[in-house]
Amino acid sequence: MAGISSEKINEIRDSVDIVDVISSYIPLTPKGNNFFCVCPFHDDNNPSMSVSRTKQIYTCFSCHATGNVFKFIMDYENVPFLEAVKRVANIGHIDVNINTSGYKKTDNVLYDIYDFSLKIYMNNINTAEGASAKEYLKARHISEETIKKFDIGLALTKKDVISKILLKKFKEPDILKSGLVQKNEFGYVDLYYNRIMFPLYNLNGQVIGYSGRVYHGEDTTSKYINTKETEIFHKGELLYNYHRAKDLARMENTVIIMEGFMDVIRADTIGVANVVATMGTAVTPKQANIIRRMANNIILCFDGDEAGQKAAMSCSDELLSLGVMPKVVVLEDNLDPDEYILKFGKEKFLEKINNPLSLSDFKLNYLKKNLNFDNENDVAKYTNTVIGEINKIEDDILRELTIKKLAKETGLDESIIREKVKVPTDKIKKVEIKRSVTNNNVKIDKYQKAEKCLIYYMLLSKEVIKMYNKKITYMPTYKYRSLAREISLFYKEKGNINIADLINFCIDDEEMSNTIGEIQSMNLKENYTLEQIDDYINVIREYNVINETNRLMELMKKETNGAKKAQIAQKIIDLKKGE
Repeated sequence: MAGISSEKINEIRDSVDIVDVISSYIPLTPKGNNFFCVCPFHDDNNPSMSVSRTKQIYTCFSCHATGNVFKFIMDYENVPFLEAVKRVANIGHIDVNINTSGYKKTDNVLYDIYDFSLKIYMNNINTAEGASAKEYLKARHISEETIKKFDIGLALTKKDVISKILLKKFKEPDILKSGLVQKNEFGYVDLYYNRIMFPLYNLNGQVIGYSGRVYHGEDTTSKYINTKETEIFHKGELLYNYHRAKDLARMENTVIIMEGFMDVIRADTIGVANVVATMGTAVTPKQANIIRRMANNIILCFDGDEAGQKAAMSCSDELLSLGVMPKVVVLEDNLDPDEYILKFGKEKFLEKINNPLSLSDFKLNYLKKNLNFDNENDVAKYTNTVIGEINKIEDDILRELTIKKLAKETGLDESIIREKVKVPTDKIKKVEIKRSVTNNNVKIDKYQKAEKCLIYYMLLSKEVIKMYNKKITYMPTYKYRSLAREISLFYKEKGNINIADLINFCIDDEEMSNTIGEIQSMNLKENYTLEQIDDYINVIREYNVINETNRLMELMKKETNGAKKAQIAQKIIDLKKGE
């Protein structure tokens, strides 16, 4: 498996306790033989994820997310399998040489095109032609060290530099698909020329786009040109600087959210590195879910102007929908973080970051701007709007404090406000993040139930696997048939069954992983009797007999040869005898 043996992978997995690893990300509460937590893989307000120390797996009983320690880190950290193995090896103090630098989740050639283009742009800025670009960056207090850290490059003045180089190395359709090169009646032309290049990365740290900035003071309507959506670049799925900031954010349990990449770069120059940016777009549910998993303390530090505060309102609502209550920094003079730090310096900015407003105070201040409290219509409008915000608050104490604050501000009796406030049930809207929560009340027929129960015990016992191998020739449902076959093959190869290792066995098969989750979320008793297993097997065999009988009867109806008809009839009789 990608240069590392399955035995070594299992050794690495055995070197840690999944309870210890998951508890370093999410608080776990012991309950019976297992530990429980709020599931990070769907919009979960009640602890529905179980972590088993015995099995070394986790299972969510709502969305069916299931996996071992590798799968958890893959999904939580948004990293590929080998990177997860490497991280677990570090936790378990296992020496292993795993090269993850060239690993891609996909073999899409666009990654290679962008990686190659980045090398060109980074080289350009260090040539004689790049001197003026470096002078511009120096004037903006961007040092040589920062240029290197953030891989800042340069697109040269000529309009076909990248085109000529890429066409020698890659196919024309792929180059055009990347968006870096365009074709017109005169030939090929670069999208970016005479611009300082700021690379944009996906969550795994692969360059997937650029923002190119003019730096000569040209009179142009496009100060920045950003990469258009491509197969690999989806703006609503990335957070600028995530791959650099995530570990520090988790260590400090705080992440700061900004709007632009220059804000992030500026913050880094003064030692504030646990920062990511939304790239100026409205925060999407996917981005909000990634932010939620980075740290418990989330601080929004958007631009100080009206658009920035409006964006902070929108972002906070998206986070609230996931049960997360961020805090907010408001920068005066309509400045963005980049401008604020340059104007007021490090100490004043840190003071802002260390003393953010509560979300409630920020929203009340924002909503009352430009209102005349001597005007009854303005008071009514403000009151109704704030009541709408109160209905979004999950914390009972915060709701109570906000009600009292609103009553004091408006002079209204608290009872009038309380009449308008909804009863706090189902306050947080449900947002589909990564998985759909399955309706566990959906009825399944007795045959599917038998299949699922049999597989549940196959995952626990080689005795049950042997019974399956001996007595079952065919599982009715495709996904259960595939999983049962995989379990049987695993047992044949390994001589035992271990669900945590089996998950490695089929780590790249999403459908099979989901099926394992579905089976595990049944949460049956681990003790069984042979009679119970035989009952499941007999039900499955009954299905096969009925199915085959129906097929033969249809065949017999169409058969015109009397002798062949009699043969089919005998097969049906034999089937029923052996039922």
